[in-house]
Amino acid sequence: MLGGDGITMSMYKLISSDSHVMEPPNLWTDRIDPEYRDRAPRVVREGGNDQWYADGNIKFGIIGSNTQAGRRFDAPETIVTEGTYEDVRLGGMDPHEHVKDLDIDTVHAGILYPSMGLTVWVIPSTDLLSAIFRAYNDWLADFCAHYPKRLKGIAMINVDSVGDAVNEMRRTKKMGLVGAMIPQRPLFGRYDSPMYEPLWASASELDVPLSIHIGTSRWSPSDIPTHGEGKGLVEFTNQEYHMKDNVAALIYSRVFERHPNLKIGIVEFEISWAPYFLQRMDTVYKERPVRFDGMRFDKNMMPSDFFRQNMFISFQEDALGIELRNHVGVETLVWGSDYPHAESTFPKSREIVDEILNGIPEREKRLIAGENCARLYHIE
Repeated sequence: MLGGDGITMSMYKLISSDSHVMEPPNLWTDRIDPEYRDRAPRVVREGGNDQWYADGNIKFGIIGSNTQAGRRFDAPETIVTEGTYEDVRLGGMDPHEHVKDLDIDTVHAGILYPSMGLTVWVIPSTDLLSAIFRAYNDWLADFCAHYPKRLKGIAMINVDSVGDAVNEMRRTKKMGLVGAMIPQRPLFGRYDSPMYEPLWASASELDVPLSIHIGTSRWSPSDIPTHGEGKGLVEFTNQEYHMKDNVAALIYSRVFERHPNLKIGIVEFEISWAPYFLQRMDTVYKERPVRFDGMRFDKNMMPSDFFRQNMFISFQEDALGIELRNHVGVETLVWGSDYPHAESTFPKSREIVDEILNGIPEREKRLIAGENCARLYHIE
């Protein structure tokens, strides 16, 4: 069967490794532990727009482009940064509507991340953040339980306290959530710190893939002085900087040598930055041993070997990254639609993925489009 552009329409199973829910306005006020209710995230309507606040007057989120899937194709001029819950696409909050949209998009299943939860990491209070995560995870587990074979939730865990994070990971695993997310910039230094060792050990033991999603900073980007009209673009354009730091810290500190079954994902950062970075890591490792006292991995492993063994990386529309796929490892690549956000490929996901994967071997298409993700999260 041919699409409108002459590209053969695919028959492979399409699984989104990066989809989202939209937290309803009463999620935390209804579900958070009673002792935190007066500090819980809440919606305030200001100037005709809904804003999220927590712990007094800490503003951490707005309604708008997070909820406008499909508009980029039908009416891009209507995409706005702000908005109200009346404008939210129902599939973000209603599992039945979410699955209807999966069917429209010919997507078999979705791995679900938060929307407002991506920016809630900026709340300073560790105890409050843990309570926020517990309430969200309870709600998400209920959301996914309606369609457990198609809706797969990722838990939020608070690595400020590694013990708390491990306990919540164990709890949410029992609830049916299939992974856990950690921030791209943790509060206490890099992920090469020994403090995180129990987290890696527990995730490996439990077979819980961890993931680092774009936009999850434990401290605000505004802490770094930037100037000029495009200052917001500076931070967003260079998001992969933080992932380079994380990947290098994890690999060079032997996390994956100690935990060969641990899986950690890079979500919504695209792919094409990674081939050169992995090459650079291998070069530094081989040719600059004086920089790290001649450290060598066991079994003649190279840094890029650990990436292929232990990491996965998502893309949405990175055709260049797919061209360079063999420098990263086809087995590491997973696709995501970013539904229901404005930049999502919904409802044209299959058409877009077909175009990006056009011309590569059929087996690789199947792996990238869905089978790699299915293997990670045990999706039937």
